[in-house]
Amino acid sequence: MNAETYLAYDYPLLGAFWTTLVLFLWIMWFVLLFRIIGDIFRDDRLSGWAKAGWLVFCIVLPFLGVFVYVIARGKDMGRREIAQARAQQEEFNAYIRQTAAGAGRSSSVDELARLSEIRDRGAITDEEFRRAKELVLAVHGPVEHSEPTSRTSAR
Repeated sequence: MNAETYLAYDYPLLGAFWTTLVLFLWIMWFVLLFRIIGDIFRDDRLSGWAKAGWLVFCIVLPFLGVFVYVIARGKDMGRREIAQARAQQEEFNAYIRQTAAGAGRSSSVDELARLSEIRDRGAITDEEFRRAKELVLAVHGPVEHSEPTSRTSAR
């Protein structure tokens, strides 16, 4: 054994550090490999043969394939990831807007109809109905009538 090996075994904390570092680098390499494989399939500009070539290169010669891919296409890899993240965020925002608009707040007419049903069942008094009605109208605004607005006023 050489002097560095003796040093690692004389100080168990140093041995644990080196083991942790090697394990961390090994896991990071696998993460990078899987991200590259995902990027190969994500790239629409690559033909099927180019995708197959990069994939075979990264699987047959993994260390060399990963490093060459990062050097050759690493900059565009980041751009594709950002574009995909933005597209996913826009789709999510559109879904939220669509869902919120569909579920939406009920109109003042619906709220007043519910209040009237509750009052008719006797669950609330007329005074409670009047206060709740004022609250609904304050939140939703006055109820719009479907009558034409070009009526002449009677004097």
